[in-house]
Amino acid sequence: MIAVAGDAIRDNGTVFRKILTVTCMGPRNHVPHSCAGNSVTVKIVDHCLSCPSIIDLSQETFTIIVKPVAGSRMSSAKDGGVGDGR
Repeated sequence: MIAVAGDAIRDNGTVFRKILTVTCMGPRNHVPHSCAGNSVTVKIVDHCLSCPSIIDLSQETFTIIVKPVAGSRMSSAKDGGVGDGR
């Protein structure tokens, strides 16, 4: 799966092609039990100039880690230890 980086983690482009594991950390809108209990591995492929988030996920990827009614505050993103995806 792929994702794009917001300014907070862009690091002058060094994050591109990195493989990250993204995990839901809790609700954005106070919906209890909003996390689906899964993590997802994504490859950062671009920079999102207009994204307020750290990482912008596709809807398909997002619903793997967050229950659809929950909103969008997730994020623990860490290097997946899989190399840089080249």
